[in-house]
This record gives sequence, structure tokens and C-alpha cells, in this order.
Amino acid sequence: MGSASRKALEAGIAALDAQHSTDLATGEQLLAATRAIASSVQLRALLADSGIEEQGKSGVIRRVFGGFTAVLPVLDTVVAQRWSNGEELVDGLETLGYRAVAASAQGDGIETELAAFGQIVRSDAQLELAMGTSLGTPEAKLALVDRLLSGASQQTRVIVRHIVASLGRRRFAESLRRAAAAVADQSGQSVAVVRTAVALGDAQLQRLEAALNSRYGRRLSISQVIDPTLIGGVRISVGDDVIDGSVATRLNDLRLQLAG
Repeated sequence: MGSASRKALEAGIAALDAQHSTDLATGEQLLAATRAIASSVQLRALLADSGIEEQGKSGVIRRVFGGFTAVLPVLDTVVAQRWSNGEELVDGLETLGYRAVAASAQGDGIETELAAFGQIVRSDAQLELAMGTSLGTPEAKLALVDRLLSGASQQTRVIVRHIVASLGRRRFAESLRRAAAAVADQSGQSVAVVRTAVALGDAQLQRLEAALNSRYGRRLSISQVIDPTLIGGVRISVGDDVIDGSVATRLNDLRLQLAG
């Protein structure tokens, strides 16, 4: 995300926080607005156009989303900002939706449920294909999500249903990681993206989490990504900080040394 968009997102977060009381409907409306703007090239371009006056954009927001009374002030703030492009405006609004959903829950259960759901999907090739493919009707996919998450919180179901309804913008696994990162940030946590060639066991993940918490001096939530190209070892990303102990990287470093 460009610097202009990061500042715009900060303004959106401040507007969301200023509402003080955030219920699930707030998150649902923000995510619904995200889908609507993402699906319309004209609307996305208009709302991201810095040459259009704030009052004009606010008028458009009220014509299109007049029924979303819970989030009109947030939407006004979002479209009043200078975004690098329309796609980043949509990404920013989606992040606000995830944060609002997270704020409506008690504790950090959403993040745990998202991580568990991601592991379930990755462990079953057919399920992973069903969740990520562009084939099949949205209704069938949403019904599948409801069955798989029948015991999960309403907040987790709202997030995953939004991701499924938005397939095409990015891959399912990436969307799930973005959602988990936004939820963690809203909860005052950070996410460590751990890439390995094969899945780590529960005991390994617990030891790794404890080591990372000690290193960074704060609680980190682990998002595990399976990447066979790493061959072995592990690559960890915490924000802009990367710890790369993968076999693939070590082999590449060795090749460079030999070539030099």
C-alpha cells in the first residue's frame, strides 16, 4: 500500500474508533460496501478520484449506501482521503470492515478460528480447490462455509463469507491472511507469517510462538503458510522484518558465493 493510502487508512481507523461502540452490523455494512465498490469500476474510480470534491463524493455515498446508517460517517471519511488508487481504497475499506467485526467480539477467538479454518482448508486438497476456484455458484460456496463453520463465532462466519463472496480479487489463502492480520491488529497483536515446506506440528508451533514472543517482546499470532519451494527450513515475516532460514535460500546464497 502506498504512503498516501496508508495515511488514508489511518484516518479511516480513527473515524471507526471515534464511533466508540462498534457492533457486528457495522462490520457487515463496511464489508458489504467493500464488495459493492469493488464490483463497480465506475464507482471505484469516482470515489478514488482526488479531483472530485469531498461534498460530491459524500453525495454519491448517500445515494448508493443511504441505508448503511451505521457507517456513513466512516464512509465519508474514507472517500474524503487521498488514496493511491481505487484498488487500495477498496483494500482499506475492507480492512476497516475486518477491524469493525473484530471489535464487536470479546477476546481473540476470531483470530484462532480463522487460523484453524485455514489449516482445515489447506489439509484437504478438494476442499482447498472448492474454496479457491472461480467455478461453482457463490450460493453453494456460502452454504459450504456455513456447514464448515457451524460451531464458529458469528464474526468468523461474516469474515469468511465475505472472502468467499469476494473471490476473484485475490486468492482465498491470501485473503484469509489479510483478514487475520487486520483482526490481530485490532486486538493489539501482530502476525508472524511462517512459511515452511511442510506443516509444522502443534508442539513445534507452540515452541516457535514462544520464541517469537520472547524475541519481539509482545504476543504474536502465527499464520502458517505451506510453500514446497522452500524445500526445508522456515521463513518468518513479522511486518517488514524477515527471518529466512529456508533451505532454498541457503542453496541460492551458496550458488551466488560459488559464482562470485
